[in-house]
Amino acid sequence: MIDVETSGFRPGQARIVSLAVLGLDAAGRIEQSVVSLLNPGVDPGPTHVHGLTAAMLEDQPQFADIVRDVAEVLRGRTLVAHNVAFDYAFLAAEAEIAEAELPVDTVMCTVELARRLELGIDNLRLETLAAYWGVTQERPHDAFDDARVLTGILAPALERARELDVWLPVHPVTRRRWPNGRVTHDELRPLKVLASRMPCPYLNPGRYVVGRPLVQGMRVALAAEVGRTHEELVERILHAGLAYSEVVDHETSLVICNEGAPEQGKGYHALQLGVPVISDTQFIRCVGNVVGGTSMDEFTSVTVEHQLALF
Repeated sequence: MIDVETSGFRPGQARIVSLAVLGLDAAGRIEQSVVSLLNPGVDPGPTHVHGLTAAMLEDQPQFADIVRDVAEVLRGRTLVAHNVAFDYAFLAAEAEIAEAELPVDTVMCTVELARRLELGIDNLRLETLAAYWGVTQERPHDAFDDARVLTGILAPALERARELDVWLPVHPVTRRRWPNGRVTHDELRPLKVLASRMPCPYLNPGRYVVGRPLVQGMRVALAAEVGRTHEELVERILHAGLAYSEVVDHETSLVICNEGAPEQGKGYHALQLGVPVISDTQFIRCVGNVVGGTSMDEFTSVTVEHQLALF
């Protein structure tokens, strides 16, 4: 669990002025932590937001001074944050400046998780979720208090995800090791953008046949008319060995669409081309039993693994 307060919004130029990294055990209890103000070496930025002045930070450690402790807490865990792309980008930028490697392999965004939980609330801000689950927020925009609040929110959010059979938005991250031995961290990009460019390791077996299993390599497109988020559906598509497609054409195997007679969009194009259309509920039932092979006649059983443990 991590939260950062920063001097601005551009990683590498703006810097972290305060951070909290909380390592949770299997029961969601805090067992390790690094909480610190940091001397950013630049103007601390919006003091009216985070309450930190240059005078308060000038004698504090720099990120390089605590990066080993941060890495120790992160090692072997999924990095969880509220809008994780922001926090991870700053953490990665600070690590690069310090010429250090972060032992982060997977991240999860609690904003995206909350979006999937059908909470019926006005927005997904941390304070709104805290109020929804009765978690006391004492100091908004304080890194430690925000991380503590997020820890309190995570347990009921995960429980609701289990009840609704919601796929957790756990995404892999990548690191690059250059010839000089230096490691850099790739920024997080929208999953749909990556998925549409990602080559599928399986041959496309053709159109989906209603009543038969999905087959690895099938190309799946998503219409706007679905109940679950596109991100969750794309995650399930990739995890099952299917291919995600941004377009509907003669090579498309099926389109997920909850509208029975769509008059526009990808569902409409699918019907025009004779591409099968199924609802997201039907897809969720099928995606747990995907079979492998390059043809409909040569099936190989595929075991769908459980998601990674967060802690």
